[in-house]
Amino acid sequence: MKRALIVSGGWDGHTPLESGEYCRKLLEQENIVVDMQQSLEAFSNYNELLKYDLIVPNWTMGKIEQAWVENVSQAIAAGVGLAGWHGGMCDAFRENTLWQFMTGGQFVDHPGGDQAEYRVCYTASAGPLTEGLKDYWLKAEQYYLHVDPANEILAVVDFPNGFECANNANGPVQMPSAWTRRWGGGRVFYTALGHNAAELMVPEVTELLRRGLLWAMR
Repeated sequence: MKRALIVSGGWDGHTPLESGEYCRKLLEQENIVVDMQQSLEAFSNYNELLKYDLIVPNWTMGKIEQAWVENVSQAIAAGVGLAGWHGGMCDAFRENTLWQFMTGGQFVDHPGGDQAEYRVCYTASAGPLTEGLKDYWLKAEQYYLHVDPANEILAVVDFPNGFECANNANGPVQMPSAWTRRWGGGRVFYTALGHNAAELMVPEVTELLRRGLLWAMR
């Protein structure tokens, strides 16, 4: 039977405990055994991490021991999957470049805050992971990220989004909003959607997350 580790904590504004619980239910519906942790010490033992088929980091901001990030990196490279959403994965540890390298991106801003209204568009080349999914409108935080060019992009959103930002002077861009990538022998999935538990429960957000969790799993 497959096993997953969800590590929840950090900034309370992202409702980490409620969001982690929702993710747990998604995984358990797929007959996956889930271990819930609320301490970054869950990453402190490399050999223990190898017992999981999927690691789900759900920890916005904060600091982490470099050795613990190296444990996660090595576990993913050895074949354990990594999957997450919003700030819980790609705004987790702003000072740690290895974490950013492994996950494939880093949040830098969200012009308009939670008042942004935008269309989530799936890319033509996304493949089976988004098969049958339709573009949709969402009113929520719209992440502007620094993104690894090696990522396989699943969905994009348009900037500028109608809110003031000095970066608007550079003209329109399509910002990746969900992607997959490889890290050694492991698969990595990320979606920028899911600001809080209520947003995770939006059916379109849930479905992409569900598919991504399963895709990343060893």
